[in-house]
Amino acid sequence: IVHYEVLPDGAMTDQNILFILLFFVFAFLIWGRWRYDLVAFSALLIAAGVGVIPVNEVFSGFGHPAVVVIALVLIVSRGLSNSGAIELLSRYLIVGSRKLGAHIGIMAGFAAVLSAVMNNVAALALLMPLDMQAAAKAKRSPALSLMPLSFASILGGMITLIGTPPNIVIAEYRASVMGEPYRMFDFAPVGLAVAIVGVAYVALIGWRLIPVARGQHDSAKELSHLGDYLAELKVAGESAAIGQKVRDLDEITAEHEVEIVGLIRRGERQPGMARRVEIRKNDVLVFKAAPEGIEAIVGALGLEYARKTNTEDGVFTSNDSSLLEVVVPQGARIDGRSAHSLRLMYRHGVTLLGVSRQGKRFIKRVQDLEIQAGDILLLLGNNEKLDDIANWLGCLPLAERGLQVTQRKKAGLAVLIFGSAVLLASIGALYLTVALGIAVVLMVLTGIMPLRQLYESVEWSVIVLLGSMIPIGIALEASGGTALIASGIVNTASSLSPAAVMVILMIVTMTLSDVMNNVATAVIAAPIGFNIANSLGVNPDPFLMCVAVAASCAFLTPIGHKNNTLIMGPGGYRFGDYWRMGLPLEILVIVIGAPMILWVWPL
Repeated sequence: IVHYEVLPDGAMTDQNILFILLFFVFAFLIWGRWRYDLVAFSALLIAAGVGVIPVNEVFSGFGHPAVVVIALVLIVSRGLSNSGAIELLSRYLIVGSRKLGAHIGIMAGFAAVLSAVMNNVAALALLMPLDMQAAAKAKRSPALSLMPLSFASILGGMITLIGTPPNIVIAEYRASVMGEPYRMFDFAPVGLAVAIVGVAYVALIGWRLIPVARGQHDSAKELSHLGDYLAELKVAGESAAIGQKVRDLDEITAEHEVEIVGLIRRGERQPGMARRVEIRKNDVLVFKAAPEGIEAIVGALGLEYARKTNTEDGVFTSNDSSLLEVVVPQGARIDGRSAHSLRLMYRHGVTLLGVSRQGKRFIKRVQDLEIQAGDILLLLGNNEKLDDIANWLGCLPLAERGLQVTQRKKAGLAVLIFGSAVLLASIGALYLTVALGIAVVLMVLTGIMPLRQLYESVEWSVIVLLGSMIPIGIALEASGGTALIASGIVNTASSLSPAAVMVILMIVTMTLSDVMNNVATAVIAAPIGFNIANSLGVNPDPFLMCVAVAASCAFLTPIGHKNNTLIMGPGGYRFGDYWRMGLPLEILVIVIGAPMILWVWPL
C-alpha cells in the first residue's frame, strides 16, 4: 500500500492538482453542457500548463495503441455497413408480423452478436431503422423495442476486445502494467454469460417495464404529420412577390415565421427549393408555417390559397425532393448548433421542417432552435443530396435508405477481409492494430470504403477524449494518486474479502459510467483496480475485468452511453425512463458477472 505521507512534497502537490482537476472534469462531464472532448482536452492543457504532465508527454495519448485500435474499429465497422452484409442478413431475421416478445428477442440477440464483432454504436445505427420499420408494419410504437435493442447492443459489446472502447482501454492498460494485453476473446466467457442473461431479461421482462405512456406515442410518425403546417399559395396578378427571386423573400418570410419549401409552375415542381427562380404570375409557392403564419404571408405578399396537397399525410413531395427523418448522436456537427447557424438552406438547399425532442414537437422557429443529441430532425431536400447532407450533419437516418447494388456484391468480400483480420489477431499471427490497419487498406483498395469516408468514419470526439485522458491517468498513477484511492477503498473495506472489494469497485465504476463517458471511466478506474489488487496481494485480472464489464454497463441514464442517447428521440423517452428497465439489468450484471469473473480469473 502506498501511503500519502511517504510521498515527496512535489508528488503531494501533483496529487492535489490532479485530484482537483479530475473533480472538475467529472463535474463538467456529468453536467453535460460542454462537449466531453473539449472538457478533457482543456484539462490536458491545464495539467501541462501547471507542470503535472511533462511537456514531452502531453500529446503521447494520441499515439497510444488504444486510440489507434478504436479509430480502426470504427473505420472497419463503416466498411461492413457499406458492404450491405448486415442488411442482407437482417432481412431474413426481422419480420414485422412477429409478436412483440419474439421480435424483441430476435432483434436483441442479433444486436448482441453484431456488437461483439463491430462497434456497438455502429451496430445500433444499422439496426435501429430496421426496428422502426418493423414497428411501423406492426402498427405499434418503436418505444417498446428500441430500449431493449440499445441495451442488447451494449451487452454484446462486452463479448470481444473490439466490441466496445472500454475493453480496448483495459486491454492496453494491462499490457502497460503486466507486459501482455488481453486477447480478442479473453472477454468472451464473462461477456457472453452476461449478454445471454441480459438479452433474455430484456426480451422477457425488461420491455414490460417501459412506461405505458411511451408505448402510446410514435415520435417519428408524429413529427412527419406536418400536413396542417404546409400550404400551397398562388401568386396573384398584383402580388408583391412577382419579379423577385425566391431567396429575395427571406426577410419577409422570416418576419412572419414562414418558410418557402418549393415552387410549382404550370403544374411542374421546380428543382430543389427553387431558390434562384424568379417568381411569375400564377406560380404556386409552397410554404411551411403555423396556420397564423400562413394567414400573415397571404396578406403581406398578396397571395391566394391554391389547391390543397393530396399526397399522403398532406406532405408535399416530388420526384426530386423527399423527406428524411434522422436522429442526432452525441458529437454530430449539428449537436449544439442550429440549422440557421449552419446555413443549412443557403449552402445545401435542405430545409429543417421539424424537430422532436422527448416526445415534444417544435414547429415554430425550428431554424433557430439549438439542436441537442437525441433529437429527431425532419429534413426536406433533393433526393440525390439528402443522404450526403445527413452524413455531413453527422446524423443517422431512421428509415432504411437502400444501398447501391455494386456495394451489395462486395458483402462477402467485406466479411472475408474483416474475418481474416480478426482470425490473424486472435491466433497471434499479427498484432491487432496491424491486422485492422491492413483490413482498412484492403477495404479502400477494393472500393468497399470510399476514401472520402475514411476520416468521416472516425469518431474524433472519442479520439480526443481518450488521447487527452490517458496522459492525465498516467500522471495520476505516477503521482501515487491511484494508489492512494485504492488504499482508501481497501482500508474502508478492511473487514471484507477481496471478492467483496471487487464487487464494490464494480458498483462504483458502474455508477460513474451511468453519468459520464465510459471511456473516461475506464481510463481512471483501471489503475485504481490494479492498485487495489496489489494492495490485497491478489491477481489483478479479476479487478481489471470487473472494471471492463462495469464501465460498459450504463443502463440508468440516456447520457451514460451513446446508444441510449440515440434512441431517446425516436422512442420519445424521458430521462427517468431508463432506470426502470436499467436498474434490474445492472443488478443482474453484478449477480452474473462477478461470480463468472472469479471463476474464469481466480484471485
